[in-house]
Amino acid sequence: MADPIEKLRLKLVQQVRDVFNDASAGQKPEPPSDEALFERDTPIRMVHADLVGMMTGGIRSLLLQMLHPHALQGVLDHSNFREDMHGRLRRTAKFIAVTTFGHRDRAMAAIERVNGIHAQVTGTLPDGSSYIANDPRTLAWVHVAEAQSFLAGYMRHVRPNMPRSEQDEYYRQFAVIARALGADPVPETRAEADAIFRELRVDLRPSPEAREIANLVLNQKPEGTPPGVQAMLGGDAVAMLPPWGRSMLGLNAPGLSAIPARAATWGMGRTLRWAFRQT
Repeated sequence: MADPIEKLRLKLVQQVRDVFNDASAGQKPEPPSDEALFERDTPIRMVHADLVGMMTGGIRSLLLQMLHPHALQGVLDHSNFREDMHGRLRRTAKFIAVTTFGHRDRAMAAIERVNGIHAQVTGTLPDGSSYIANDPRTLAWVHVAEAQSFLAGYMRHVRPNMPRSEQDEYYRQFAVIARALGADPVPETRAEADAIFRELRVDLRPSPEAREIANLVLNQKPEGTPPGVQAMLGGDAVAMLPPWGRSMLGLNAPGLSAIPARAATWGMGRTLRWAFRQT
């Protein structure tokens, strides 16, 4: 007789994999490789393996990225984000998985594909100036928003006392991908990341379009996601935003509502780590 607990575990794993992989397009989970860009059990692989930390961090990152006029306009002009938010988030998650866990050849091929796409993403801003997606400074903001957010999600949900040396190593590892994508400047320590984050903040602007996308990200339920999960993850991501970021996006500080969201994401994280045998 099949073990009901094991049956439940496998069902949960499959449900999560279905959210992140489009089976109709033949997508499968990225198998971890011993010949990846990064060794097993190193900071980047630990951080990027935690689903709840990556989901809450990913939402926080996207909200911050949309405050950059160039990144925002690229999304508005060259994607169908409004109609296929889940597809865009799924592609981003796939890129992170391949470059972190996949064989180094597959990782570099994925980076080259993204570089090719970025080279074709050009256009004009509302003020008449031009933009291009492979601008090093724009890519630097996208990267530092991602790196800070993913690490913040991991430390919030998994290892609040993660040693500073391991945090620095995480930035050094993630810098390999950022530089291959053309970002500049790129931090290699937490202190450098904090400094670059402050430096690039002057490039950010509030806008109705950024608020529209924030509303979509926080309120549009991806296909296959259980009821309430998006609100829970979104609420936790908003709580992790700096106050000025919430203000620019027209978002309220969660207040007492952050307590149940934090408790729910904590419980969800424990369940998923059990299901994927990460505990």
